[in-house]
Amino acid sequence: MKDEYVLVSCDFHDQLESLATLRQECRIVYRNAADKLVELDGRIVDVYAANKADFLKLNDGTEIRLDRIESVNGQPIS
Repeated sequence: MKDEYVLVSCDFHDQLESLATLRQECRIVYRNAADKLVELDGRIVDVYAANKADFLKLNDGTEIRLDRIESVNGQPIS
């Protein structure tokens, strides 16, 4: 698993912030620290920067680094 953060596109960042603002439930597929794909449903409550990386936080407390996300609502992240 890569540890160095890779910047995500502004469009992707804006999409996540829009989902958070609208409080929409969404399906997120991402790679965890063990490089395994994880799928979950949740509501994004925050998109923020910390430790030189960008993250999102779900309503259940799950925090995901943005560059580990594979898709949101079935749309792959480029």
